[in-house]
Amino acid sequence: MNPSSPCEGQSPEGDPPDDWFHLSTVSLGTQGSDGSRDDPEEPEERGRLKSKLVSAWNNVKYGWSFKSKARFSKTSPLTMLGQSYLLSHGVERDGFRRAFATLLWLTYRRGFPQLDGSSLTTDSGWGCMLRSGQMLLAQGLLLHLLPPGWTWLSANHVSKDDMEVQESRSLGPEVTKKGRKKSIVSFLESRTEVTHRRVVSWFGDHPIAPFGLHQLVEQGTSSGKKAGDWYGPSIVAHILRKAVDAASAEVSNLTVYVAQDCTVYIDDVVRLCERPLSVGSTGPSPAWKSVIILVPVRLGGEVLNPTYIKCVKNLLRLECCIGIIGGKPKHSLFFVGYQDEQLLYLDPHYSQSTVDITQDNFPLESFHCKCPRKISFSRMDPSCTIGFYAKSQKEFELLCSAVSTALSSSTEKYPIFTIAEGQGQDGGQEDESDAPPNSITHILTKDKARLRRTNNSNSMDEFVLL
Repeated sequence: MNPSSPCEGQSPEGDPPDDWFHLSTVSLGTQGSDGSRDDPEEPEERGRLKSKLVSAWNNVKYGWSFKSKARFSKTSPLTMLGQSYLLSHGVERDGFRRAFATLLWLTYRRGFPQLDGSSLTTDSGWGCMLRSGQMLLAQGLLLHLLPPGWTWLSANHVSKDDMEVQESRSLGPEVTKKGRKKSIVSFLESRTEVTHRRVVSWFGDHPIAPFGLHQLVEQGTSSGKKAGDWYGPSIVAHILRKAVDAASAEVSNLTVYVAQDCTVYIDDVVRLCERPLSVGSTGPSPAWKSVIILVPVRLGGEVLNPTYIKCVKNLLRLECCIGIIGGKPKHSLFFVGYQDEQLLYLDPHYSQSTVDITQDNFPLESFHCKCPRKISFSRMDPSCTIGFYAKSQKEFELLCSAVSTALSSSTEKYPIFTIAEGQGQDGGQEDESDAPPNSITHILTKDKARLRRTNNSNSMDEFVLL
């Protein structure tokens, strides 16, 4: 057990014991001889104290890691966000390590400025789905702003991790040649590292960070959420959309589309992405915004329907896929790939100290993880949100074709979701809070008629967290 090594293993799972919450609830005030509270103003104070105690418990609970190795096959290909690696080959194994270490890892943090409307200075125990959403958005932003195939410079020196395969040190890209080529490479590396640091700062735990926890919690208020609540993957999709809309000054050429009724409506995406030409300008077509497409889905009833596994694999093989916000019951995870019958993921359940992103050259190491983890598909919670990215109109057209092909692999009567011509009822911008509280969206049939069914279980409506 090592409290200072976030990548040494996985954090403990499960809820705090019931007696902890009982203790924190009943013992935070004094009672008179008749059993009544002495001070009518005490409930508010007790609430604040309870919040601090529970936060302290969660910081301890998620502040430890446990040494464990993830076992990877040397003979089966490992797929991560559209790329395939055979770990028996040293070059490919090192390429996977660099690519995984390049992904942004957003975890629980403690000691940040208080969230509005609460006394919370940590999200330990409740913010995991927001963190998973941040990781998906971060992957989209890295694709949007950095060159194809970019890897974090420090990831090139990864030589030791917890992958149970033969290790081989990578020397990274060759930059040792003398002369002008070395200068150009150094210049480009410095430019990309500046962009990388800027993207990381956007997810800092500070009120000024456009995609930090403070902003996401604020965006969630219109969906009836507040700091300390648990969030489902569908609500997080809408929160990310609103956060990107509000951050147009930082990311001016990007928009987010959230599918409705398990359908991506092509005309709605085009309307979001097309920007009218300015007066007097000439050109063949309007300018085009890059787009992140988020598709909230449910892959079964209370458990994952195994017939959807092949389809999920096919989607993760696509280069346009930027990951899946989901997890297992009571435990949100960010899925980025798979090997055989196991999903590859990043886990937000590790409580780290807040990094002051307002400082120059703030440390980046805690925003990256070198230790991949796997979980069986059978343990995946059926509620999730799948993400895609298209940089240009041409890429969006290719995305529609590739995703439709991947979806057709399902043996179920209905696909996971559908890409359809036409427009939705509200242009794809429906807020999760506007949806009927106990309705479950079914999938479009081939004639594109929308079917709905009602389920009396509220557990079908929200992803269960922690």
